[in-house]
Amino acid sequence: MKIIPNLFTLLNLLFGCIAVILILQNGIVALEASDGTQLIDTPERTQIASLFIGLAALVDFLDGLVARLFKATSPLGRELDSLADVVSFGVAPGMILYQLLRMSWAAQPNGLDVAMGWLLPALLIPCAAAYRLARFNIDDAQQYGFKGVPTPAAGLLIASLPLIGWYSHSDMVRAALQNKWVLYGLIVVVAWLMISRLPLMALKFNNFSIRNNMPAIVLLVMAVIAAIFLGWLAVPVVFVVYIIVSLAFKNKEA
Repeated sequence: MKIIPNLFTLLNLLFGCIAVILILQNGIVALEASDGTQLIDTPERTQIASLFIGLAALVDFLDGLVARLFKATSPLGRELDSLADVVSFGVAPGMILYQLLRMSWAAQPNGLDVAMGWLLPALLIPCAAAYRLARFNIDDAQQYGFKGVPTPAAGLLIASLPLIGWYSHSDMVRAALQNKWVLYGLIVVVAWLMISRLPLMALKFNNFSIRNNMPAIVLLVMAVIAAIFLGWLAVPVVFVVYIIVSLAFKNKEA
């Protein structure tokens, strides 16, 4: 039975690898406008890659559930889970940010010739993810709470960006996603949140007590409401709410 959760974990890794392949195939087509600016068009492969990262997150949740169901947890499974998460929620989201930075620079005159050094900050995400997961594996105190933002949460936040840009009707939102300085700021903040020691809650229901599960219930209700009214934009909203709710209830407990 121990092999079953590991198969789910390998499926997580498979989806992450597919996401990376799709992202790297995302060619950028640039047409020069009369005023010298670049008009950018991209195939929808990055948006499809975001969905594969979402599938990886679903499978990542299920492998832990299946492991507990069959009482098949093991040190191998824990290490394998972290290795898969580095790819699905570290490398793949980092590649998304790399492509978004390329698009941001390409929208400027001669932007397609941007030096690679301006794009490399995107790789802070997989580096922070690897560091965070390695620290998690040697810290037994994170069974019922996290120190720093979990790697899957950070990965899903970044994976939502292409979908937000694709489906949003707001010029302000689209402009923000095409602004390289906004992207650089996002990279720094998300990387820091992963390696920080902020006390954040684990989304686990250990019993049926409403009082003990109140933070998770509040977050779940707000996530549903945000999804109904905001669509894909709900992902970053829920991400911020998750941090606020975690810190608020932690301070109340203290």
